[in-house]
Amino acid sequence: MDADSLQPSFAERPGRAFEVVLAWVDEQILSGDLAVGDQLPAERELARLLNVSRAAVREAVRTLQAQGVVRSSVGAGAAGGTTINALPSDALTRLLRLHVALANFPHEDVIEVRVALERLSVRLAAQNATPEQLDVSQKAIDVMADPDIEREAFNDADTAFHVALAAAAGNRLAMDTTAAIRESMRLPILDRFRHVHAWDDIVEDLRRGHEAIQAAVTRGDAEEAERLVETHIRSAWHALS
Repeated sequence: MDADSLQPSFAERPGRAFEVVLAWVDEQILSGDLAVGDQLPAERELARLLNVSRAAVREAVRTLQAQGVVRSSVGAGAAGGTTINALPSDALTRLLRLHVALANFPHEDVIEVRVALERLSVRLAAQNATPEQLDVSQKAIDVMADPDIEREAFNDADTAFHVALAAAAGNRLAMDTTAAIRESMRLPILDRFRHVHAWDDIVEDLRRGHEAIQAAVTRGDAEEAERLVETHIRSAWHALS
């Protein structure tokens, strides 16, 4: 792509030089001038275009790589350079996990959003899930049924169950966001699992909740699935708090 065709339209912004590069890339993506598969201008061209040092361009590219926005490869022509990447869902997971860990999003806020998303997911799953997709969520239930299961393994299977139902909904954004939210809460939930005293009672309630949600989705009862998943999430968080 010709760097001269991508002249920056924003006014000079304060901040470190590499942030100028990040802001430019953001603007080009949002405006549609850069799309998945497009290459960024070469390092020297981009530095000249934005009036920053090549070191600032390299720092910005490293940041974008860490975020999953671009990938870089060595080579000539189309085989090399820095290319806009299809943002993987785990990038969203990493970002949300850090925000939760830093208390930017209180746990109670995350739970409220999780309830709304999972109500949507199970409703759509009750309408759209295939037998193969329901097998995936059932396998997670089967793992949790082991009476000798360790708490961390139970937590992982619990996460897998909720993500499987979100995948069965057929809505990619709902699935990725549900997975990101559930994964962002994995460590806080695990911490509560490890310190709760009435573990046997709590885990039995969780198992019954999962089985009831699975049954409602399987028989296509969307309304009941929504009610059950909200009750399950709220009661589980209350019991662990």
